[in-house]
Amino acid sequence: MVMNVKPIPTLDDRINDIRMRTAQIVNDAILPNEARLWNLHREGNVSQHERREALQLREEIKQRVWEAGLWAPHLPKEYGGMGLDFLAHAYMNEVLAYAIGAASLFGVVAPNSGNQTILVKYGTDEQKQKWLLPLIDGSMESGFSMTEPHNPGSDPRSLDTSAVLEGDQWVINGHKWFTSNGIAADFFIVMCRAGEPGSEHDSGQMVQIIVPTNAKGVNIVRGIGIWGRNTSDHCEVIYDNVRVPADNALGQVGQGHQAAQDRLGAGRIFHCMNSVGQMWRAFDLMVERACARNVHGGLLKDKQFIQGFIADSYVDIQAARLMTIHAAEKIDQDDGSARTDISAIKVFVPAAYSRVADRAIQVWGAAGVSNDLPLAAMYMGARTLRLADGPDEVHKILIAKNVVHRYETGESWDFGN
Repeated sequence: MVMNVKPIPTLDDRINDIRMRTAQIVNDAILPNEARLWNLHREGNVSQHERREALQLREEIKQRVWEAGLWAPHLPKEYGGMGLDFLAHAYMNEVLAYAIGAASLFGVVAPNSGNQTILVKYGTDEQKQKWLLPLIDGSMESGFSMTEPHNPGSDPRSLDTSAVLEGDQWVINGHKWFTSNGIAADFFIVMCRAGEPGSEHDSGQMVQIIVPTNAKGVNIVRGIGIWGRNTSDHCEVIYDNVRVPADNALGQVGQGHQAAQDRLGAGRIFHCMNSVGQMWRAFDLMVERACARNVHGGLLKDKQFIQGFIADSYVDIQAARLMTIHAAEKIDQDDGSARTDISAIKVFVPAAYSRVADRAIQVWGAAGVSNDLPLAAMYMGARTLRLADGPDEVHKILIAKNVVHRYETGESWDFGN
């Protein structure tokens, strides 16, 4: 089944054109070839010929994307990207997320894409030449190293990986985990607390520092096993007296927290719009199955339980989508109140995504939890999103604080804006 994408009457022609051309490539080139592109359902039994064939097919699709002017929507045009505004990028994301791995064929690969955005905004000309351009052309990989096993990831004030400036070098010591893309990365962007020699580690300002993974003292302990798997590319890393040049700092000391928020705030919107696209796929799979599966003398679509699933998932997807677009519009308008809306979608959308994936799995039965369908991966991804970029509870507290503050100042909440 292809993704049914038509022009949206309330959108301008530019965004509709981007959505339609993106959907055409997704429907024509990616969906029919998902299994070949990513060697799905093979359990590792893939020949070298099949691997080469998959790589060649990916490169052919990337070339088509490039020729269509749809490459790297997150990057400015001067770096080979589309230079999209926030809202247009969000609308494009929901289409990309429908097919497995489609975003990577359009030049959007986490964590590289997020690191590229930070390097564009905070990097010096020298840093851009040395780290950003190789990251864009694919000759380098990167990771993001922020979370610490002994400190709560939801409270960046507790981070204590230290960076002490000694002469013209930063000396970094600390313990991180869930460092993304840790196995393949050529460099990490590491969140540190800057300090003077002998100072308390929790007293300094935050700074992000570029650290080559081959630097002496960078110890990649393990790929952390997740969801029952033995390993992953999310790594535990110990920084033991790692020395890097002082000019490897991204931006100024004290800008580290803001740089993280720039990355995570945008990421939350994109995660939610990705979730909408994946919910869309799960919904199509569920209804397609309901219309074709005969059970106890009739089609599933005629059973009231299943009709309830269809209605509930429709409501979840529409609500999640409209909430996310509303938040994206506020960011595009540089509206300071968008922070409340971002937290709201960060709570609502992953929960809705979990429900939609769960219902689709139930309709498909045993096949729903098999590797033959993307539903099980969706279900795990949706649950993970309730922790990634801040757990639900932190976002609920922020929503409540913002609402209460408005009332304390003598103003009520305006749900029309």
